[in-house]
Amino acid sequence: MNLNELRDRAYKTACKHGWHEEDLSNEHLLCLVISELMEAVEADRKRMHAFRTPFEDFICRFTRDPEHAYKVAFDEYIKDSVEDELSDAVIRLLDLAGLKGIDLENFNYEESHISDYSGLSFTEAMFGITKEITNGFTEDDVLEEKVHSVLNEIFSFCEDMEIDIEWQIEQKMQYNELRPYKHGNKKY
Repeated sequence: MNLNELRDRAYKTACKHGWHEEDLSNEHLLCLVISELMEAVEADRKRMHAFRTPFEDFICRFTRDPEHAYKVAFDEYIKDSVEDELSDAVIRLLDLAGLKGIDLENFNYEESHISDYSGLSFTEAMFGITKEITNGFTEDDVLEEKVHSVLNEIFSFCEDMEIDIEWQIEQKMQYNELRPYKHGNKKY
């Protein structure tokens, strides 16, 4: 996974869809990452998970209007699932890195602060990742370290839970590219 390419793609899509028309604080942008993690908690409470095989089968069968088929399949089999919300959190971090010019390839993504997520409940794991976001300052001089650290924790969690986050990110990015300006007039 080339994180700098994903960063650039997420940032370009966010700009195209109007998400950087006003200057927002680091705290605001990081709070939106937290909101995605909390949406993942809600999805877990509702036992909502992505269904990759039916999604892939659906889009393979409908080739006449592939964009429409993709949106329909995504809405039916992936949207608002745990995996979808975790990919949203990563995409928000990628976008933030693009906005601030943070290099994502210059970091060792192997050392997690939580050595093993498999022993934690889902909510405990999301709380741990949220603590990683809120712990310390969010000034630009330490923001790079925070972005790296939070990405690392989400990647570690997904690895421990056997979530193919790279595939999920790709699907959500493609879906976001097909969405309307400001996703249908959301405020932020």
